[in-house]
Amino acid sequence: MCGIWALFGIPEYSKYASYAMKICSRGPDVFRMETIPHFQNCCVAFHRLAIVDDLFGMQPMRIKALPHLYLTYNGEIYNHKAVGKQYDFDFFTKCDGEVMLHLYDKFGVEKMAQMLDGVFAFCIIDTKKKEVHIGRDTFGIRPMFTLSEEGKEKGILALSSEAKALVPLIKHFEKNGNKIVVKPFPPGQCASYGLTPEGQTTFIEQNAYTKIGKPPVYETCVKPDSSDAMENIRKLFSEAVRKRLMADRRIGCLLSGGLDSSLVASYLTKLAKESGIDYPIQTFSIGMEGSTDVAAARIVAKHIGSEHHEVIFTAEEGIQALRDVIYSLETWDITTIRASVGMYLVSKYINKETDTVVIYSGEGADELCQGYIYFHKAPSPDEADAESRRLLDDLYLYDVLRADRSTAAHGLEMRVPFLDVHFTSYFLSLSPEIRQPKDGIEKWLLRASFDNTDALPKEILWRAKEAFSDGVSSTKPGQSWYELLQNHIKNQVPDEALAGSAELYPFNTPKTKEGFYYRQIFEELFPGQSHFIPYVWMPKWTNATDPSARTLKHYKE
Repeated sequence: MCGIWALFGIPEYSKYASYAMKICSRGPDVFRMETIPHFQNCCVAFHRLAIVDDLFGMQPMRIKALPHLYLTYNGEIYNHKAVGKQYDFDFFTKCDGEVMLHLYDKFGVEKMAQMLDGVFAFCIIDTKKKEVHIGRDTFGIRPMFTLSEEGKEKGILALSSEAKALVPLIKHFEKNGNKIVVKPFPPGQCASYGLTPEGQTTFIEQNAYTKIGKPPVYETCVKPDSSDAMENIRKLFSEAVRKRLMADRRIGCLLSGGLDSSLVASYLTKLAKESGIDYPIQTFSIGMEGSTDVAAARIVAKHIGSEHHEVIFTAEEGIQALRDVIYSLETWDITTIRASVGMYLVSKYINKETDTVVIYSGEGADELCQGYIYFHKAPSPDEADAESRRLLDDLYLYDVLRADRSTAAHGLEMRVPFLDVHFTSYFLSLSPEIRQPKDGIEKWLLRASFDNTDALPKEILWRAKEAFSDGVSSTKPGQSWYELLQNHIKNQVPDEALAGSAELYPFNTPKTKEGFYYRQIFEELFPGQSHFIPYVWMPKWTNATDPSARTLKHYKE
């Protein structure tokens, strides 16, 4: 996990350097800011969390063989050694990102991105061609925002891992009728700009270099070679976990006790031991007193032999964290915020109480494997498949955003094997019929694939899905996280305020006091930026009144 920040065509850029410090939690180890020789009004800043190559991994990265190229990126490239061997690249560093410089020099930016097995948000400055190239991984697991002047062919450009380091710039440049826009850069795309000696940029092109479900073009990966789909699922999932062991810092895993994080934790402890990691894998669960998640996680931790940590939080602690959570997430989405509180608080614990830095998690499985309760109501396999792909397309705005920002706020690096491109493309290639819920059980295919293994106890493997706000909750009547949160918010938002919300917030008007409360905080922190997300996450094919699906009949059963 690192933080990248860059300005192009902005005079007296040093006046704005303090804004780069707003993302310092992403890289607490060391900070660097550099100018680009022979190009005025440009600077690149980097916050580093050192995971691989402590000595030569600092950015912006330059190497002797390609001195005209500058690289700054946030991410991990899992196939860097294999690609280097394939093309006989002469690496100067041990840093995985160096392969991007060699691939760009050999193939250009689009083919370079296609050849990377990993997660990334990057900026390459080519001083010879006088161009700037930016791009983001398939699922947008690593974040990137851009700032530009709307409607102008030539002008300023800025980029950052998080919007909070760009939004304050708007007031400095939105004058003379210029419209300054900050927006998330879309996953799976690259954009190229010309660069003048004065540092101004001219848009050249922006293209999708891949799409979700498309098999990767790189050859350096394990391939499904069995006629048994479940065997291939196990094999590709195992490889997705294994390749993410690449780290010089201690690795751990979030463990809710649900299917997804439990499978990740099980394979992580097994593969870490096989790979020679000589410390016990730490697992972390969080919940309120009496939480069903904490109880289930305890069973899993005992089964897999992890060094387990339980974090108990109170409703007061969760409520007090809400503003910080919204600032970290940069969203007003109800379910994202509600479900992020636990992840934010457990990440805070990990940072303060342990030396674990790299964190595995189970994000992506619900979208990929049709784990949400409302998939039971899908009218047909094809419509369920279309909904699954839609959720994956938008994941960077919701659950992936939650996972990245909740952990990065505390200097941790998140890794999500369920969103491995090879694993997801294979899973989506299977027929829509076998990927649907079966016998009243969501994620049936995923569960069945591990049924004849010792990965998890049966009670966990086939445990019904719970909404986060219920799984972390106390089982005492009226003491759930959801209920306590609603009781707090109803006293913070007067009835007349909600009644006038359409006038105050015409775009995606909040329908509940909870939605109004979050939106109000968001607008205070990021005024005029409600376009960061296009809609509030809600179940489909239902008359649900809450995004967590607690109103659905199947959920109550």
